[in-house]
Amino acid sequence: MNKSLLLPFWGFILFLCGCTGTEKYYTFDDWSKVPKIDAHFHYWNSSPAFVDSAANYNYKLLSPNFDSGSDEINDANLAITESIHRQRPEQFVYFTTFNAAGFEESDFAEKTIAYIEKSIQNGAVGVKIWKNIGMTIRDKEGNWILPDHPAFDPIYSYLEQNNIPLMAHIGEPRDCWLPLDSMKAANSINYFKQHPQYHMYLHPEMPSYEEQIAARDNILKKHPNLRFIGAHLASEEWNVERLALTLGRNPGMTVDLSARILSLQAQSIKDYDKVRNFMIRYADRILYGSDYGVGKSDTIPAQYEWIIKEWRNEWLYYATDSVFESKNFSYSVKGLHLPKEVIDKIYYTNASIYFKQ
Repeated sequence: MNKSLLLPFWGFILFLCGCTGTEKYYTFDDWSKVPKIDAHFHYWNSSPAFVDSAANYNYKLLSPNFDSGSDEINDANLAITESIHRQRPEQFVYFTTFNAAGFEESDFAEKTIAYIEKSIQNGAVGVKIWKNIGMTIRDKEGNWILPDHPAFDPIYSYLEQNNIPLMAHIGEPRDCWLPLDSMKAANSINYFKQHPQYHMYLHPEMPSYEEQIAARDNILKKHPNLRFIGAHLASEEWNVERLALTLGRNPGMTVDLSARILSLQAQSIKDYDKVRNFMIRYADRILYGSDYGVGKSDTIPAQYEWIIKEWRNEWLYYATDSVFESKNFSYSVKGLHLPKEVIDKIYYTNASIYFKQ
C-alpha cells in the first residue's frame, strides 16, 4: 500500500513513499530495526559516544584510517581508533594505514610491514591506502608515484600471504578531471572548490584518470589473491556497466558505496533497471559505507543528528521504492527497492567478517 511521507533529504522537499511487500522488502520504518554496518566511517574523536549513538539504530562502524603524510598524525589517528575499539570491540573496528611518502628509503618495506603487524596485533582488521599515492607523492626526480610502484609490492605480497584485506582509495571520481560547471553532483563541486589541489582538471601535468585505474588493475594482476576493497565504488562510480566488467575480471575484489550514492542516482534516473540489477547481481561484493565521520570536537547533537539523518536518507534510496525530488538533479529519483536478502548482504553480512562473531 502506498503512503505519502514528508522528510528532508539533502534539502529535498516532497517524495512519495511506496512501501510495498512485508516479506520481500524492508520499509522505511525498518531502518532502525535492521542490523547494519557502515564500513567506511571515519573516527577522529576520543569518545565512544557516537558509537553508542549509532548502536541505538543498529549500526556498527568500520573506520579506515588514511595516510595523512605525517607519521605523527597517522599515529595519533591510530591511537584513537585502537582506543575506541578496546572500549567497544563488538561495535567498532578499524583499518590501519602507513606513511607512503618514505617509499624510497632502503628499509621502507621492512618498517612498513612491521608497523602493519603491530597494528594487526593491537586490533586492526585491515590496511588502507589513500589517493596521495598517485596524486601528491613524487620520487626524487619529481616523477609522480602511482600505487602500483614496485616499492609497494612487498607490502601487497605480505597482505596477500596473510589474508589481510587492503582498502584502496585510488584516484578520484571521474568528475575530478572535469571543470566545475560540468560536474553533476553537488558534493563533488563543493569538495573540489574547497580542495583545488585534488581537482585534476586544474593539474593536467598529474596522472590521468585512466592511469590511476590502470595502476589499480596492475596491483590486482600482480596480486590475484589479495583481498581488495575498492573504496568509493573503485572510482568507477560513473558507470556500473564498466564496474561490472572490473568485478568480473577480479573475483577477489569488493567495493564500497561510500560517498557515491549521487552517482548511482544519476544513473538510475536514466536507466533504473541497470543500476538495480547491478546491485542485485553483485550483492555479495558490495559493502555499504557512507564516508561520514566524527571529528575531534564533534558532539551530540549537531553532527550526530546530521549523520543519522543522512543514514536514513540513504536507506530510503537503497531499500524502498520512494520517489523524491532532488536538488542535485532536475528529475525525480526513485529508490532501488532492493530485496531484503540484498539489503542484508550489502548493509551487514559482507562486512560482518571484520567483527568478532
